[in-house]
Amino acid sequence: MGNETLAKTDSERRTSRVSVKPAGSPAGFVDGAWWPRTADLAAELPDLLAALAGRLGTAERVTFNLTAWESPGRRLIVGGRVVRLEGFRSQHPGTLTVIGTGGQRRLTLLTVPPGTEPGTAGRVLRTASEVGNVERPEALLGADGMASARQRWEAEGGRLRAPA
Repeated sequence: MGNETLAKTDSERRTSRVSVKPAGSPAGFVDGAWWPRTADLAAELPDLLAALAGRLGTAERVTFNLTAWESPGRRLIVGGRVVRLEGFRSQHPGTLTVIGTGGQRRLTLLTVPPGTEPGTAGRVLRTASEVGNVERPEALLGADGMASARQRWEAEGGRLRAPA
C-alpha cells in the first residue's frame, strides 16, 4: 500500500500540500503531513478540509496549538457548515488534528512550515505519511534543514514554537 496524496484544488494538483497514510495503516504519532501556504489558519483550512473530505467526511472540529498560529477565532464556516476551532497549549505545536462528524474519524497531521523549500517539504510529506512511520514531529521536522524554515516562518508572522 502506498501513501495517499489528497489534493482537490488545481493548485494542490500542481504541488501536493497534504499527504496521509492509507486508511487502516498502523498508528504512529502523526497520520500524515500538511504544508500550508501561509500562517493564516482560517484562510488555509478550507482547502485542507476539502482535501480530507474523502477520508473524514465533513469536518466538525480542528484542534491546534494556540502558540503556533495567529488566532483564527472559534468557528469557521466551510461549505455552509460550522467547523469548531479549538486551540490548546498542550497540543504539539507541529501538529493539527481534524475530526470528522461525530468524532469517529480523526487525522493528526504534521504541519510543515509554509516557508519550507519545496523539495524538503515534499520529503517531509512523504516520510510522515509512510505506512511504518512512527517518528515524532521533532524528528520529522528536524531533518533536511527544517529548523531554518521554522525560523523564516516565525520571522514572517507564523508562531511555530519548539515544545518546552
